Amino acid sequence: MKFSIITPSFRNSAWLKLCIASVADQTEVEFEHIVQDSCSDDDTKNWLPKDPRVKAFIEKDSGMYDAVNRGFNRAQGDILAYLNCDEQYLPGALKMVGDFFDRHPQVEAVFADSIVTDSDGHYICHRPSLVPKKNSMWVRFPVLTCGIFIRRSVIAGRGILFDTQWRDLGDFWWVRNLVLHGVRMTVLPELTSVFTDTGDNMNLKPNALRERREKWQMSPRWIRWLQHFFMVQYRLRLAMRAGARKRPFPYSIYTLKSPAHRVAFRAERPTTFWKGRLTLQSVTTTA
Repeated sequence: MKFSIITPSFRNSAWLKLCIASVADQTEVEFEHIVQDSCSDDDTKNWLPKDPRVKAFIEKDSGMYDAVNRGFNRAQGDILAYLNCDEQYLPGALKMVGDFFDRHPQVEAVFADSIVTDSDGHYICHRPSLVPKKNSMWVRFPVLTCGIFIRRSVIAGRGILFDTQWRDLGDFWWVRNLVLHGVRMTVLPELTSVFTDTGDNMNLKPNALRERREKWQMSPRWIRWLQHFFMVQYRLRLAMRAGARKRPFPYSIYTLKSPAHRVAFRAERPTTFWKGRLTLQSVTTTA
């Protein structure tokens, strides 16, 4: 089983180096790492074309989701995933996911868990995934995309690509399409990935907030009436999900101060509460 990891890139040289390192040191699996760079005019152009660990395609695109679509169309792997520049894989992540797919040949999409850290690599929270439901996902999107892995047949056979009219919220519509097309999906209750909350992530910028409000207005009126019910339902599902609660655990990642070697950290007080994002969720569902 071969993996194809797609990374869209634009002016994120320092973070991209960490992302690439976290893929390159995966063991016991075959993989390719495709980086779709939109002609970055920062330091990226000086080293990315020479990096033997990746297949670099430097070409103009119409945004992040167009870049991911291009990568998906170029991919040769059996399992596809996309990892943004500010995201990483934990050691052994791809082996764990590959073994899971081997044991569950009927599954087409796997949603794994992720750690959220600050810019220095310190633990903020962890995000357990839930299988998205077509109604409740309007209110709470229950996955981080760095923990999504899909069989290539979902793209090659069904053509479920990203809608490039969205600049920041394409993840929601892509996953919703997976649900509506009946893609067979399940949860892998293990930590595989890391999302870095840099404070400058795209999903915090004005266009992302605008698209969230637009999405909310597109939701069925009855969903908006029942938003509190769906929030309670989400919390109950999360509370009952195996592995959602964790004891203190170690993890290791690459940091801006240590781009060549993983640094060991420890989550002393594991929590699923993402400070600052609860307020954001409230603003974008009530505006």
